[in-house]
This record gives sequence, C-alpha cells and structure tokens, in this order.
Amino acid sequence: MRRTPEPDELLTAIYVRVSTEEQAKEGTSIEYQVEHGLRKAGVPNVTRELVARVIRNGGLPEYNIKLYVDDGYTGEVLERPGMLAMLDDARAGLLRRCVCLDPDRFSRKLMVQLVATEILDKKHVEIVFVNGEYANTIEGRLFYQLRGAIAEFDKQKITRQMKEGRRQRAKQGKILRDYQIYGYDYDLVNRTFMINEQEAAVVQLIFDLFTKPYVMYKGKQLSVKGINGIALFLTEEGIPTKRGRGVWHRQVVRQMLMNRAYIGEFYQNRWNTEGMLYNKYRPPEERIRMVERPREEWIPVQIPAIIEREQFEYAQLLLQESRRRWAKTPLRKYLLSGLVRCGECGNTMTGCRMKYWEKYILMYSCRKNTAGAKSSGCRHYIPVEKLDAEVWSRVSAWLNQPDEIAAAVEESEATTQQKPFEEVEIERLEKEIEKAREARKRLLKLFATNELDENEIKEELREWKEREERALRQLEDLRAAKEEKQEAENLRYILQEAVDYYLTKNKDALTFDDRQKLIRMVVREVRAFRDRIEIYTF
Repeated sequence: MRRTPEPDELLTAIYVRVSTEEQAKEGTSIEYQVEHGLRKAGVPNVTRELVARVIRNGGLPEYNIKLYVDDGYTGEVLERPGMLAMLDDARAGLLRRCVCLDPDRFSRKLMVQLVATEILDKKHVEIVFVNGEYANTIEGRLFYQLRGAIAEFDKQKITRQMKEGRRQRAKQGKILRDYQIYGYDYDLVNRTFMINEQEAAVVQLIFDLFTKPYVMYKGKQLSVKGINGIALFLTEEGIPTKRGRGVWHRQVVRQMLMNRAYIGEFYQNRWNTEGMLYNKYRPPEERIRMVERPREEWIPVQIPAIIEREQFEYAQLLLQESRRRWAKTPLRKYLLSGLVRCGECGNTMTGCRMKYWEKYILMYSCRKNTAGAKSSGCRHYIPVEKLDAEVWSRVSAWLNQPDEIAAAVEESEATTQQKPFEEVEIERLEKEIEKAREARKRLLKLFATNELDENEIKEELREWKEREERALRQLEDLRAAKEEKQEAENLRYILQEAVDYYLTKNKDALTFDDRQKLIRMVVREVRAFRDRIEIYTF
C-alpha cells in the first residue's frame, strides 16, 4: 500500500510545453519556461547552469520540484506524455502546486484547458501561472474560461490566415514545401522544383524498363520483367533511393510510374489532411484518413517534365494489365500468356496440354479447376498454334508499315506546336462555370439581405444555373474528346516504339521472346470467340 506523503513532502510541478512550430519563438522555449517557472516557485538565484541541471535531471529535489516536459507536442489534445504524467501524480496525491508559464501552455483549446484544471482542482493542487492569475472561484474560473476562449479563437484565426496565405502562394505557382519527389530538388528561394539530372536518369530508366522490350544500359541489352523486377534490378545495381537507402520496394516503383509530376503536372491542395496531425495520439480505429478533395479545388503548378506524355500514358495502360502480364512463370511458354480472354464467358484463358487422338497438343482454355473461381468457364478451347499464328500475323502486318506510322507521328508532332482547340475551349468553359457559381453566390447574398425583388433573384438564379449545367455538359464532352485524341496519340507512340524495335531485328530470325515482346507492346487483350477473334490494342 502506497504511503500518503506528508504535507512538506508534496511536490511542486513545473509544466512546460513547446509545439514544433513554436520551438524557435522567443518566450516559449523550454529553457525560458523552466527559468520563469523556478522563479515563480520561489527558487532563489536562478542561473543558466541551474536551469540546465533541472532540465537534465527532471527536477530540483532540494526544493521538491519535479519537471514535466512536452517537447514537440501539440496542445490540441490532452494525451501528451508530460501532461498525463503530471495528472497521474496529481490523482495519486503527490502534488501540492502546479506552476506553468501561461494557460496556453496547458492548451490553446478551451476544452482541454478545462479538463486539465478540473483534475488538478479536484485534487486540491494549487494552479499558478507566471503570466496571469488563476483563482478557484466562480469569478476566477469565468475569467479563466474567457481567456481560454480568446486564446482558442486567436489560434483558429491565425491558422485560417496561414491556410489562406499558403493557398494564395500556391495559386501564384509557388510550391509550398519539399515533397521529396525522386528526380527533383527543391529550390527554397524560388519555391519550385528543379530537375536532379542524376535521379532523372534513373526515372527515365524505370519508365524505359517498364514500357520497352529492352533497354541499352552500360553497353548491354537489358530486359526486366514487371515492377518487382525493376525494384530488384535497382537494388542490385546499388542505386540509392531518395532517402539514400539501398533497397527499392515494388510499391515505390509503382508510385513513381503513376506520378504525373514526371510529365510536368503537379497539384497542390489535392489532399485534405485536416486532423491527421493528431493521429499519433489516437487509437488506430479513430485515426483520420487522408481524403482527396474535389478536382476543382486542386491547384495545378507547372514543373519541368522528365518523361514524355505518350510514354507515361502507355505506362498507365500497362499498369492496369501488369498483374496478368507478369504472373509467375509457367511450366511451358505461351506466346499470348496473360492476354487471352474467352469471348463467350469472359474468363481468362490459360495455356494447358491436352491429349487429343493419342497426341498431346497445347490449347488455350477458359476452364477453371480452382474451387474458389467465380466461374468455372464454358469449356471453350482453342489450339495455341492456331491463335498464336493469327495474332502474330495481324501484329506483323501492322509492323510492316513503318512509313505510314512515321507519317502519322510527324503529323501529330506538327499539330501539337500550337495550343489544341480542346484545351482552349476547356479553359474557357472552366472560367464560365466559375463565373456562374460566383454570380449565384452574389445573388444568394442579395436574397438574404432583401436588396432585390425575390422573383427577380429566383429568375436570375435559374438562368445562371442553366448556364452552369450547359457549360458542364460541354466540358464533359470536350474532355471525353480530348481523351480519345490522347488515346490515338498513345497508339501512334506505341506502334512507333514497336516498329523501331522490330526494324532492329532480323525479321526471319525473330525469337519467341522477340515476338512476345512485340505483341505485348501493341496488344492489350485478345478475345477468343468460337467463330472469330478480336484484338484490342492500347
């Protein structure tokens, strides 16, 4: 059983707190708070050496003083190590007095302040503030609550102003902080990203390894399979990550392949992280998740591009199919492995060996033997030799027309020298939508103040609403048209890449791997029906 301490054995608590953003501010450092706390506690001859000793030892035993420190903790929540330890000691009856620089060191949130002081008051712990007085009376508590409410209001006002300031700087094209994007260095003076040439070369290598059949690296022809293969290759080559580590993970490579910053598209204000700062104080089930804001709230910032747009978009298409394409290596090789789907039942078709008239032949089959399969398939079989020959015949026919493809690419490059009509019209419609929304807001304010006739306002609101909806429909159509145009450009790029590879090879001596790489560059999926096949390109 714990012994009840004698009155002269009770401790004086000195509570100090600095949050990350306040550590450099004058008047809130730990040393400053400890110094003034010791003076308020009646310790004579407070020197720097004494302050340093109190911080180092966690108190001053000869004066029954114990120090409670929260270094780098927000005051928004009560769950702080120093605060919780002090309140536990108060509940145990070990404290006589609590000395603190200012109520906002307890917290700048009124509710947290009141909870802490309520616990201390109930245990008859005298609360003493260096700046200001606290009296455990009706009037004293009222004044304390008013002061806490003002402090909370002041903090929220400052936070709002800081958010608005950051938003305005983002709209001016300033990047607010270093987001640690591989391939870029952060220019603190100009608040923008600069290309890191050494890292940018690795970024280009990653995209080439993922999108091209082979890559020349250190004078050798290199071919790597899938995202996991790229991560293993980078690790084996000893290429450091952004944080200087020697191991690359497949998820990091995947995120890089999906990062639109590499084509010059960087967005700020995209993610809502409000409340996440305090996740470390919450249990896992109560933690706030990062949520993507509506696209119209994103703030675009132009940065230098590392990857060509066509190659990036091609990589996105490959990512959608990567799980099927890079499945584990089968016992036998199939030219169309991971690409064939049954046109009758929709199941993926896999290669298998079947006995037919005392002879084994290879077939593509939609039949699933797995107990957990959603569909067992329709038992559609097609000979591997037949399907492979038909698909390769079509692909090689496309690749034997390099002049037409080259002309199409040159025409595309010529037309992209000027700003496309779709982009100009999309910008105009976005401004029109914003104008309509602002007009409706103004009208609603006038309606609230009764400055205009109610019927007139309703009629104008209806007109602006119709204009907004009409512009939204046109914008949706234009974006769809732009996507179709981009898909066509991507196909030209893909075909040109395939042709360049095809022309470097001896057409009569193409290996199985050569043909498989070429097919995978061009073909997204093969649909095999009982009476026909359909080939879907990227």
